[in-house]
Amino acid sequence: MTKQTQTQAIAVELKQVSKRFDDFQAVQPVDLQVETGEFITLLGPSGCGKTTTLRMIAGLLDASDGEILIKGRRVNDVPIHQRNLGIVFQNYALFPHKTVFNNVAFGLKYRDVSKAEMKRRVEESLELVQLPHLGQRYPRQLSGGQQQRIALARAIAIQPDVLLLDEPLSALDANLREDMRVELKRLQDQLGITTLFVTHDQSEALAMSDRIVVMRDGYVEQVASPAAVYNTPETEFVASFLGHSTIRDATVKQASGDDLRLEVADLGALQATQPAQAVKVGEAVRVVVRAERIQLSPEQPPEATNCFPATIKTLDYQGQVARYFLDMGKDSYQCINSIEGVPLAEGTAVWASIRPSDVIVLKA
Repeated sequence: MTKQTQTQAIAVELKQVSKRFDDFQAVQPVDLQVETGEFITLLGPSGCGKTTTLRMIAGLLDASDGEILIKGRRVNDVPIHQRNLGIVFQNYALFPHKTVFNNVAFGLKYRDVSKAEMKRRVEESLELVQLPHLGQRYPRQLSGGQQQRIALARAIAIQPDVLLLDEPLSALDANLREDMRVELKRLQDQLGITTLFVTHDQSEALAMSDRIVVMRDGYVEQVASPAAVYNTPETEFVASFLGHSTIRDATVKQASGDDLRLEVADLGALQATQPAQAVKVGEAVRVVVRAERIQLSPEQPPEATNCFPATIKTLDYQGQVARYFLDMGKDSYQCINSIEGVPLAEGTAVWASIRPSDVIVLKA
């Protein structure tokens, strides 16, 4: 691949990009490459720096240090309207006094686009978001989901190099949010447009992303595919932020090939397979057990490797699944199992099994 081809393959690149507000370091130096057509999610709790990072890419905030490149061009000093970016905000930012058509056409009026081409692009964008019949309505006449689609249509009408989405689904109710999540990913796949998506919702990130950038306190904790971030977290924060897990102290007692024997505080011996982060005998580690990886049964399974007697202390009924809080060993563990009929009652004695391959081991 030539250098020019490599540049074209990278839609957005951050080189040691950081942001300070007076004495507060909002974003620590970040290095990131986003490939053309990729869907990247910046994920983390409030205040982690994800929106600040997105706003620096957009040109709404100046980076304190580092370089921001879009399609190989340094844009640190390029104003927002010259970066050719489509942006959708949390509140949609539609003009209430303009029709849907004119809202979608807004960005095109400042480009060298003929009226005929403008009409074609607006109609095409409304067709893509499946609202071709609403061009003459006003935002106040639309539902929340329809307003979100119009904001998206406006963003894609200018044919942007990159689409930036700042928590665009957070104002929707739960069912509509899930529907729009599917619709947004469908549209992104159809257009092949490079997308950076900001959210604090782990389910959105896992369902939609090609890669996830997990952030905390201005730092990037991990960048990987959804499956890798979930199944092989690199830090305890990533393990705890995504999904429901129990995390406990442990000591490596034996290491033989890919197999480990651990001594877990207040639980006892636990078998695990060798983690990506190599550990040694005698080393203190942290053990992560995903809630859905603990399987419950009324009787002790034959020849189970990691099997412990437990009692259901608390039931959190969730419809298709139940989240149980187990008294196991001398501690409490979370467990999520599917339900056939009715969930297990509080106080029920069970056996809890954990496959060695499902035990995540992290450096202490």
